[in-house]
Amino acid sequence: MMHTLNPDRLWARIEALARFTRPDLPWTRRAFTPEFAAARAWLAENFAAAGLAAATDAAANLIGRREGSVPGLAPLAVGSHCDTVPAGGRFDGIAGVAAALEIAQSFAEAGIALRHPLEVIDFLSEEPSDYGASCIGSRAMAGTLTPAMLAARNAEDEPLIAAIERVGGIPGALAEPLRRPGEIAAFLELHIEQNTVLESRGEAVGIVSAIVGIHRLRLTVTGRTDHAGSTPMHARHDALVGAARVIDAAHRLAREMTGNPGYVVATVGRIAVSPNAANAIPGRAEMILDLRSTSDDVLARFPRLLREATAPGLAEMDLAFACELITRARPAPCAPEIREALATAARAQGHAALELPSGAGHDAMQIAEIAPVGMVFVPCRGGRSHCPEEWAEAADIAAGAQVLAAALLDLDARLG
Repeated sequence: MMHTLNPDRLWARIEALARFTRPDLPWTRRAFTPEFAAARAWLAENFAAAGLAAATDAAANLIGRREGSVPGLAPLAVGSHCDTVPAGGRFDGIAGVAAALEIAQSFAEAGIALRHPLEVIDFLSEEPSDYGASCIGSRAMAGTLTPAMLAARNAEDEPLIAAIERVGGIPGALAEPLRRPGEIAAFLELHIEQNTVLESRGEAVGIVSAIVGIHRLRLTVTGRTDHAGSTPMHARHDALVGAARVIDAAHRLAREMTGNPGYVVATVGRIAVSPNAANAIPGRAEMILDLRSTSDDVLARFPRLLREATAPGLAEMDLAFACELITRARPAPCAPEIREALATAARAQGHAALELPSGAGHDAMQIAEIAPVGMVFVPCRGGRSHCPEEWAEAADIAAGAQVLAAALLDLDARLG
């Protein structure tokens, strides 16, 4: 069944959502803030205008629902998130929510009655929150939101569990998954690519093959603090020099492992040095390693290989090295039947149906724990994201939404 969306309305909604921002720091709409609450109120009104019954669930996910024609079928769900990182962009998450809303409204206006219920979801706090956790709403739905995450506090000493209640959630219901396997027939998400593959190839739409697993590890190098002037070079146990060797080894190792198998990236973006004085040799360096791969095997082996690669150099300086896993999210392959539906829809609309992995995490990664998932990528200029310069073209977002709509109709006909 062919169906056409309203691209002008889709773009207008993206622009409207983006305007819910801190005026002093565009484009910032952090979860749990007044800007976020205002955006949520606007979304609820627009859900109703699209013929959806809107409500927040126990995790304060905003869900708009239209019932299907066949009783007992699990819903087809589509959506993303409307929160941003500080000084983030106008399209990350927003494009997916607006596309889902446009699909639902255009189906209703065309008189298309799906067999399955249709749910449009704005997940709570996909971006890393001020409480530490990311993907809060989708984690709660899938049952991966832990008691430790709920107990974590922000800078104002408010626990996450209280913040969820403040925005309409029900903390007492979060001890169990909000949805069980089989309670969502399929979940689909549109998102900007946050890379340059589609842009470089002139493609408007890409089909995600898998979402990377993400391991965050605390790496600690311990040496000895001494005077920077009176300690000769051969007698130093400089933890920061050791940390530099660890960072370089992680970089080299990720490059060597890329494609063997899958996609691999490793980043040390945070480091704390003690005593952090200009005239003192660092006695301790603590780093956070962000490790991502589409391969579970790579994620499991990387710490051991990093230890082996750095052991001789660290031993030479009599430095101790510790590696501790902080958080773990498994790789999430996109479901073959959804990839097939998306690819068929893309080709029917003149696109190449290029498959590519996602190096960023998404709500779909959490929902993959309980349901088959699929994602459509659209290009963003220069691959820029999480910054004020983030930009995607209206025509590309409309093309991605059109592919998503066609795939939903296909899946509605085929899935039980």
